[in-house]
Amino acid sequence: MAKHSDRVRLLERRQRRVRYKLVTNSVLPRLRVTRSLKHIYAQIIDDHTGRTLVAASSVALKIAGSNVDAAKAVGKAIGEKAKAESIEAVCFDRGGRLYHGRVKALAEAAREAGLQF
Repeated sequence: MAKHSDRVRLLERRQRRVRYKLVTNSVLPRLRVTRSLKHIYAQIIDDHTGRTLVAASSVALKIAGSNVDAAKAVGKAIGEKAKAESIEAVCFDRGGRLYHGRVKALAEAAREAGLQF
C-alpha cells in the first residue's frame, strides 16, 4: 500500500509543478489532459476566469476502451471544438504524465485539427 501512495504523491507533485509553470508564464488558455484506466479527457481552461471553455472525452464520444485510437478521436474533437470557439493557441498541460502513448496521440491529433502549442 505504501508503494501506491508514494506513486500518487509523486504524481501530484509533478502535476503541481507543471501547472505552476504553465499558469504563471502564459496568457494562453490551458489544454488539460486527464487519463484514467478506462477513459481519456481533455478540456481547455481559461485560468484567469476559471472557466472551462471547451471539453471532450472518450465518455462523451461513446468510445469503448482507452487506447491510442480513442485518444486520437478525443484530440481531433477538442481541436474542432476549439476552432469553432475561435481558440487557435493553447499551452499543453499533460498533468504530470509522460508525453508518451495516449497523451502524445491526443496532442498530435489536436495539432492536426488546427491547435497550436
